[in-house]
Amino acid sequence: QIFQPLHTLRSAEKELLPGFHQFEWQPALKNVATSWDVGIIDGLSGWTTYVDDVPAETIARRFRYDVALVSALKDLEEDIMEGLRERGLDDSTCTSGFTVVVKESCDGMGDVSEKHGSGPAVPEKAVRFSFTIMSISVRADDEEDAVTIFQEQKPNSELSCRPLCLMFVDESDHETLTAILGPVVAERKAMLESRLILSVGGLLRSFRFFFRGTGYDEKMVREMEGLEASGSTYVCTLCDSTRAEASRNMVLHSITRSHCENLERYEIWRKNPFSESADELRDRVKGVSAKPFMETQPTLD
Repeated sequence: QIFQPLHTLRSAEKELLPGFHQFEWQPALKNVATSWDVGIIDGLSGWTTYVDDVPAETIARRFRYDVALVSALKDLEEDIMEGLRERGLDDSTCTSGFTVVVKESCDGMGDVSEKHGSGPAVPEKAVRFSFTIMSISVRADDEEDAVTIFQEQKPNSELSCRPLCLMFVDESDHETLTAILGPVVAERKAMLESRLILSVGGLLRSFRFFFRGTGYDEKMVREMEGLEASGSTYVCTLCDSTRAEASRNMVLHSITRSHCENLERYEIWRKNPFSESADELRDRVKGVSAKPFMETQPTLD
């Protein structure tokens, strides 16, 4: 052991650290580095200059999304094994077919300004993006239906909610939120098209992830979907009804908005291809005023 090269000793040492887990994605994640021994990273990931001349390295800190999910799953390792036993499943046959449902949450944390002002000049509001593992299910090789082996008992508790990204930014600052959460969205999208291979209970198992954005309040949904703020005539984040229409018809509403459609409307807003007046244009895009950057799925928590 003593006469091994330094880098071998270093990597052996790393594996003894808490929170260190080796994992693999199949196929490899697009646009995400392959190294898995990643710590806390700069949330602006590569943006050297920042809009308001704030020191860029102070703006945000975050974990890489896949690394955070691996850590969360390893924390639940005993629960997963217990769930398999309770369901009478032989853990040695359940190595694939695991499905993990993740709830995402994002909200402003209000005023966090320094009282004595000795640190670097940063915005005085903060936003936290976090996630909760809601359920884990498995479909055994010869079975039709998936069996739930873990369900979060307190999904709205502070204890089950894991912070992913902390940022100094006002939640109404669409541009900065886009810059910081854009890479998070890219990582999430990459994970949807791949499977995580991770050792749980001494065996390599494969997991698929599904993400539900049910932890955003209305203000955040409007911000992430590029909609006008809550005072808008267009009262709903899921359909195009105006206040007047909604007051006349309180029952018959259908979900008509989609993320892709909002993107198209933003382009119309930006280019004004029909050379319309501001009012006509606004009526055409139905309250889309910025480029949406995060797809929030309309599901109930």
